[in-house]
Amino acid sequence: MIEGFVTVKQIAKKWGVSVRTVQTMCSEGRIEGATKFGDVWAIPINAEKPTDNRITTGMYKNWRKPKGE
Repeated sequence: MIEGFVTVKQIAKKWGVSVRTVQTMCSEGRIEGATKFGDVWAIPINAEKPTDNRITTGMYKNWRKPKGE
């Protein structure tokens, strides 16, 4: 890999997330400095993990059930 950059697999292991999650973060522009070379992402060594934007409050738990059940 290019000096000063690491692979998606290395970052995924470092951050404790899946490779696909890191790829998605790169394609959404959430990792500053990530660059795509052909079909491979190069991520700066000192890149910081973006915040997780998923909703984990349970706010949407059972949202399909009608009220009163």
